[in-house]
Order: sequence, then C-alpha cells, then structure tokens
Amino acid sequence: MVEDTYDCLVVGGGPAGLTAAIYLARFRRRVALVDGGKSRAFLIPRSHNHPGYPDGIRGDDLLARMRQQMQQYGVPCLSAQATDAARLPDGRFSVQAGQPIVADHIILATGSRDRVPPLEGIIQHIRNGLVRQCPVCDAYELIDKPVAVIGTQDCAAGEALFLCHYTPQVTLLTLGDDLAVSEDVQSKLDDAGVRIVRERATAWDFRDTGVDIRFGDERLGFAAVYSGLGIVPQNALARDLGVALAEDGRILTDPHQHTSVEKVFAAGDVVTGLNQIAVAMAQGEIAATRVHSLLRLREGRCLADSL
Repeated sequence: MVEDTYDCLVVGGGPAGLTAAIYLARFRRRVALVDGGKSRAFLIPRSHNHPGYPDGIRGDDLLARMRQQMQQYGVPCLSAQATDAARLPDGRFSVQAGQPIVADHIILATGSRDRVPPLEGIIQHIRNGLVRQCPVCDAYELIDKPVAVIGTQDCAAGEALFLCHYTPQVTLLTLGDDLAVSEDVQSKLDDAGVRIVRERATAWDFRDTGVDIRFGDERLGFAAVYSGLGIVPQNALARDLGVALAEDGRILTDPHQHTSVEKVFAAGDVVTGLNQIAVAMAQGEIAATRVHSLLRLREGRCLADSL
C-alpha cells in the first residue's frame, strides 16, 4: 500500500531504480517505487556481459528477479506513470503517479527511450535480437558476421566504427536520407571499410537467423541490424524540478549521484555516462547510500566528515 510520505521515492523500475529501492529497504528506510513499466532492460533478448550469468540472462528475467528481491523487503510499488513533480513549501517533494506521493528525497531512475526505425513489429524484432540497440552489450556475439547500422548522424557512424572491431562486414544504411556527418567522420568510415547504402529499403524479411533487406534489385542479408538513431532521455520530472541537464538532455550528477537540486538524485540511463546494466545498478547503490547517509546525519547518527 502506498502511504502518505516516505524517506525516499524511487521513480523508475529498471535496474537502477530496483537496486536503489532494495538498498534503501535494507537500510530500513521508508521507500516506495513508482514504475511505468517501460524499462529498456525489459527488451534485452539475452545479456552475456552482465557479470554473474555465464550463460547470459534475459532482460525480463533479470527485472523479475530484482523485483522479487525488492518485494521480499515489503517495498510498495505503484505501477503507474509519474507525470509531475514539485517541491513542497516544507522542502519535501510531491510526485503525481495517479495519486500524490510525498517524500523527503527522490531518486530519478527514469531511463532513456531508444529511437527505433518505423518497422512493423519492431518491439518483437528487438526482443528476438534481430534489431539491436547496444553494440557494447552484444557485438561480441556478432564476430565476423554481416551487420548493419541504421542512421545518418554521428551516433550511427560511431556505432558502425565500433562494430568494425568485431567484424569487417559492416554496412551503414541511410534508408534514403542524406548522411549528415563531417568529412573527417566520412573519412574514418571509408578507412574502416564501412559500406554505405543510401537507397530506400523496398522490403524487409525478418527470419529466425537474420534479416534480409531489399534495395531495388539488390538483396542484402545481415545477422542483425542496429538502430543507430540515438536515445531520448526521459527527463520530464527532472525538468519539473529544475535539475541541470547535459546538452544531450541527460541528467548531470556528482560522484554521489546528487543532481543540482538538493535531495534529488539520479541513476541509470537518464544520467550521463555509460549505459550498462551494471553501471546503472552501481549508480542506484551509490544514490541510495548517500540518501541514507544524509538521513543519518540529520538523525545525529553520522559524522559530517564521513560523508
């Protein structure tokens, strides 16, 4: 049951948010979690680079395990989209998530949303591993296989160059749009042997073992296609609270995951830095521990110089 007020409200039910909630519960803090159910991790077909799972683990399985662990500590979880956040006159915060929730501190673990190509059934193709979104996560599984990257900006070119370390068969697909990169970036693509296909695709065939794409009379086959269209940080609540943002819209934090606003913390893919499960979990741990330390200081159970 969601109560009137908490020591800390965690917004976001991905790896960062769930980790923060688990830590705060084990710190014996009154914590609640709001989860809109749109974690990027849910779409991961199988992660092979998350430590502790030598055979890999599906994203939805990992989230289910973490949620079960959190629930064992009795953390209330509200399945709703948090829509508004504001500071109250007494210094606490109110977050609207179908109902008002009041807390002394907030941890924003709202994540980012991937821009994906407008293809029918795109979510299922991502869950099947045919359309991918993170070469850091899974390029190893594509060693020496033909892969494609969709996009026209530097982020797509960067992913194509990253993949060249794993396979010489990398193709950049602009799907009929102009390639908007500098001459220097174009030169790097050329030197790396990245093929650039500028034509629009006329047909897509998603199979169990790969993706065939037709460009007029030519048909190209790939083991997987990466969406190099960038991400959209889910920063609406941060904006409500006046939190400082980086140029790309992600949240700026200090080494304790503290934002520019007092008692507001952030962790996970909405924060600047490397978007990885283990990183998000570590940031959730750091944020939760800092909240606990600040509360201990207020309660007279912490030395100021130990913060």
